[in-house]
Amino acid sequence: MKKQTKRIVPAFATEAEEADWWYQNRHVHDKELVAAVKSGEAKILTKEELLRRIEASKKKPAPVVALRIPEADLALARKQAEQKGLPYQTYIKSLLHETLAEREKQKAG
Repeated sequence: MKKQTKRIVPAFATEAEEADWWYQNRHVHDKELVAAVKSGEAKILTKEELLRRIEASKKKPAPVVALRIPEADLALARKQAEQKGLPYQTYIKSLLHETLAEREKQKAG
């Protein structure tokens, strides 16, 4: 997978200055977005999927769980999360969810 580049957005003194910066750089951002959609890194959501995600985000927070993770695994998760531009805990949760869902599918199928 291609390493995601982090966009550096400068600090702005005014909202107008920020709007001007985004306008001046719109072509770069447009190209990055189109490339991400084509590569599968980003996808265009349907209205229904977007509403579902918004509603899911309003649910009460998940319970806090403490896990002991080997240092090497944690370092690898942090490295991979950084490459994807994600917080490492979010990345670990997504890996856990994907793996559990896949195993459930295999069990049912």
